[in-house]
Amino acid sequence: MNVVARPAIDRRAIPAAARESVWHAADGHPIRRIDWPGGTPARGSILFLPGRGDFYEKYLETLEEWHRAGWRVTAADWRGQAGSGRLGRDDVTGHVADFAIWIDDLAQLWAQWTAETPGPHVIAAHSMGGHLVLRALVAKRIAPDAVVLSAPMTGVNGPPLPLGFLHGVARAMCRIGDPARPAWKWSEKPGELPAARASLLTHDPDRYADEQWWREHRPELAMGPGSWRWVERAYASWIMLEAPGALESIAVPVLVISTSADRLVSHPANCAAARRLPQGELLALGPEAAHEVLREVDAVRGPIMARIDEFLDKVAPAP
Repeated sequence: MNVVARPAIDRRAIPAAARESVWHAADGHPIRRIDWPGGTPARGSILFLPGRGDFYEKYLETLEEWHRAGWRVTAADWRGQAGSGRLGRDDVTGHVADFAIWIDDLAQLWAQWTAETPGPHVIAAHSMGGHLVLRALVAKRIAPDAVVLSAPMTGVNGPPLPLGFLHGVARAMCRIGDPARPAWKWSEKPGELPAARASLLTHDPDRYADEQWWREHRPELAMGPGSWRWVERAYASWIMLEAPGALESIAVPVLVISTSADRLVSHPANCAAARRLPQGELLALGPEAAHEVLREVDAVRGPIMARIDEFLDKVAPAP
């Protein structure tokens, strides 16, 4: 039997089948997106949303793999980051007045995208993207057939203090200064990635270097710290998800992928969120995986991708 080897995926090039474009939110704000056509036979459609300060170029490998498996794939920026402009007072601070702006954008994109693409419809998201997907699900703004969340931001990996107290501190910081100012230090040189950042994200130096390559070739992608308003709105949004009955109201199957070695988002919060979801499933990882689980070394990433495929085959089977 002859096995036809598929071409390797170049993580530093837009795949030949993919097309970059811009869609416009309800208020006319231009937001970048990238689309792959569906395979044959059609498997369904996946919409992927990245994290805070993220950009879809970092996930081209994953998106192309889904496309090769027959999925019709779309990824998009969040308004105000990557190639979709800025909402703050400079080009690097991640600022937003309210997470509701992003949820409105997501609801509009979801409505348009599902009308144009074949089902089953899956939404996948990383980190802050996962948080916003949960908010949209609780608010019944989107209705996917299945959800995949990579290291979702259901809580921060920080001091175990009450959310109300942390929210109060962030509100005070917004009152005593410009809410759009950076909430933490980025690096000694503006635009330069902090030296210790790689260890927070992945054990794979080559995949980590991909991010810097894209930043150098597309400087508009670079983003640094979040603003104090972003921090304040994040705590307010976490309080909403912590409300009794919030996550319990999400009826669709959700796969949560989380790692105990995550130093950015809270693994215990992710585990608790998965338990609260009526159809929640948890893939719990350990020291082998850092925050960006979809960009880990092959030996770790391969089983994660296989687990996602298994989950989707079960809860969102091919038509």
